[in-house]
Amino acid sequence: MIELHDVSMHYTLGASRIDVLKGVNLSVDKGERIAIVGPSGSGKTTLIVLLAGLERPASGSVSLDGVRLDALSADALADMRRDHVGIVFQSFHLVPSLNALDNVALPLQIAGRPDAATRAREQLARVGLAERTTHYPAQLSGGEQQRVAIARALVHAPKVLLADEPTGNLDDQTAEGIRDLLFELNTQSKTTLLLVTHDLDFAARCDRIVRLHDGHLTEVSTGRRVDALPA
Repeated sequence: MIELHDVSMHYTLGASRIDVLKGVNLSVDKGERIAIVGPSGSGKTTLIVLLAGLERPASGSVSLDGVRLDALSADALADMRRDHVGIVFQSFHLVPSLNALDNVALPLQIAGRPDAATRAREQLARVGLAERTTHYPAQLSGGEQQRVAIARALVHAPKVLLADEPTGNLDDQTAEGIRDLLFELNTQSKTTLLLVTHDLDFAARCDRIVRLHDGHLTEVSTGRRVDALPA
């Protein structure tokens, strides 16, 4: 489902060049759940951004379901994200002027789906918010806002779900509920999940754990450098 081949990424800060990813290789099967761990600043979010097609790698290729994202036009990338990728962020990123129902329906409305409201209502029920459809983000708790964000990410039945520290802004009890919900919905939807987290217990619930450090990817379960494995 996902292939990264010799992916490198760097940023320029003034006269300095910061190398974030260095020749990373990763292969993820359909339906697999991968946790990405590593210290702050190690490139975890950069990896998610590349997988979402929000940026292009400096070198190498990123493919989703056999399609090279780095070779697509900006419009084609937007279509790919809309149709096949769901993203959950640490900071929810809900539209404050829209209620829960409209926030969840938004991706389907953009795609011109006539059943947007019906699908959004069903998805909110799946995350336990059937009674909160008319509430705005400011009227919801942090955990409820993240449930809305998860519903929005899954409403279009994406092939891949990217979750970047989805419990990072939540208290421990609320975070545990979100963790359980995320894996329950992932199992039901059979999506491929890539999860960025600092929580090793959260990561341990995935099929594999990979670690980013100094721009390289290491598979924690084997201790072998993933970017050193044969193609």
